[in-house]
Amino acid sequence: METTLTKNRKKQLSQDLWIICIVSFAVLAICMLVNDKMKSFVFDPSINIVLRVLVVGVGGQFGLAGLGITIVCILRKEKFQSFGLNTKNLIPALLLSLACCIPDFIYCVISGNVHAWCPFWDVNTTPELLKSGFPYNVLGMLITAVCWGFFEGFNYVVIRDKLSELYPSRYKFWDWGAFVCAIMCILVHGAIGVTPDAVVEMLVTIFLIYGMLLVRKLTGNAWGCVLIFMVYWNAI
Repeated sequence: METTLTKNRKKQLSQDLWIICIVSFAVLAICMLVNDKMKSFVFDPSINIVLRVLVVGVGGQFGLAGLGITIVCILRKEKFQSFGLNTKNLIPALLLSLACCIPDFIYCVISGNVHAWCPFWDVNTTPELLKSGFPYNVLGMLITAVCWGFFEGFNYVVIRDKLSELYPSRYKFWDWGAFVCAIMCILVHGAIGVTPDAVVEMLVTIFLIYGMLLVRKLTGNAWGCVLIFMVYWNAI
């Protein structure tokens, strides 16, 4: 049953989404301006690897997918747990979310874009981190897991929850927030084009993101979205 939003709540949700959008685009603009310097910094072996991961992880990845939602949660005094980080329907949420990865995995296998499984392997600093030895590898991977794993997955959850509250759907399997996030994902990651291969990649990516967020909606649990970015995204 749909609930009628008050004018103040609609205004608040709109403001929250604009804050997230403005913060993310501001960070993106800064990253683009310092892109060459950032690349030189990231691949400079004379600088401690943990420091490099911390700078690019917090200043880059977290800034793009985490800072906006964190600012909003602080301003609204909203706890992360209120966005589905709970134990309700935990196992079904995890399993159903992982099932959303199957079409994407099949596409990657058929297209030959699969390598040995390793969480965050496609993050530029991970190969060097794993060779760096204790305790640098542990500290670096923890930072990576928080920035590229937890916040990238949770960022979609918060945006979806607020969009879907602002623009509710009367249909069980249709969700405006999940759809917008799926489109946002393919635009950000460049999984779009007019060739048959690009179209298939776009569709499986949409299915993955939309599916995991629909699972969050149906189960009331968001840990499956985080799990995907911890163990699948950037891992194969």
